[in-house]
Amino acid sequence: MIEVEQLTKRYGPTTAVRDLSFTVRPGHVTGFLGPNGAGKTTTLRMLLGLVEPTAGTATIGGHVFRRHPRGLRHVGALLDAHDVHGGRSARAHLHAMACGNRIPRRRVDEVLAEVGLTRAAAGRRIGTYSLGMRQRLGIAAALLGDPPVLMFDEPLNGLDPEGVLWVRGLFRRLAREGRTVFVSSHLMSEMEHTADELVVIGRGELIAAESLAEFAARGTEPTVTVRSPDSGALAAVLVTEGAAVERCDGDTLRVRGAGAVRVGELAHEHRLLLWELTTQAASLETAFMELTADSVEYAAGETR
Repeated sequence: MIEVEQLTKRYGPTTAVRDLSFTVRPGHVTGFLGPNGAGKTTTLRMLLGLVEPTAGTATIGGHVFRRHPRGLRHVGALLDAHDVHGGRSARAHLHAMACGNRIPRRRVDEVLAEVGLTRAAAGRRIGTYSLGMRQRLGIAAALLGDPPVLMFDEPLNGLDPEGVLWVRGLFRRLAREGRTVFVSSHLMSEMEHTADELVVIGRGELIAAESLAEFAARGTEPTVTVRSPDSGALAAVLVTEGAAVERCDGDTLRVRGAGAVRVGELAHEHRLLLWELTTQAASLETAFMELTADSVEYAAGETR
């Protein structure tokens, strides 16, 4: 379990993280979301003992990470896929990590196979790797000690569609095994398919810590898309009912404030033909954009 209590980090006059508290439980994939500059990477680095907190605590399994003598057996992490020696081969890199943590050498070949780095690829210098290959190597390093807690910062960068699907399945499997899986990402569509729980921060402060479904439901209410040859008459009926109606084209309306069942009932009562009636549920991306709007540090299109 990951526990953060009133965590704060200041760099001179700048506060990167402020009084942050949340818990990440085992058996779930927990997404860590926030706009650029929100403090996600700083928080992960404090959890791993790479940055000293100004105040508060960040513990893993009830302990400060740096107190673990062989850390890779307790926590696996990928923070920066480029943070490796480009002159080493992938196999040599993992062997060095295994030796430092008293991990059997056979484990190196096991994780290389798991992430799809073939024998030929594992023998190449890391400096020749693409970003996607470096991400796979970073995931292999995180898995090396078979740890109960895993943390990943933007692990999908540079991966092709097959790689994204593989990572999605890997994270779910690790969670099913009872591990704690904490994933920072800016890809809302992937978090929507992968995460069970979310921790959302903005400007270093907590915005939400809840299930993905609960967070998504905080966004704009679901809309109903309806197509009808009688769209003008239907729009008038819906407005009278108190719904908000937006005309998309000649035949299509987007409706808020009336569910699909009620729209269908009103159309039937007024003998109006429908060609389509679909509910568009609130998305994670919509909820994220709405709830973090005040926390965006650099907004495109702003004039200053």
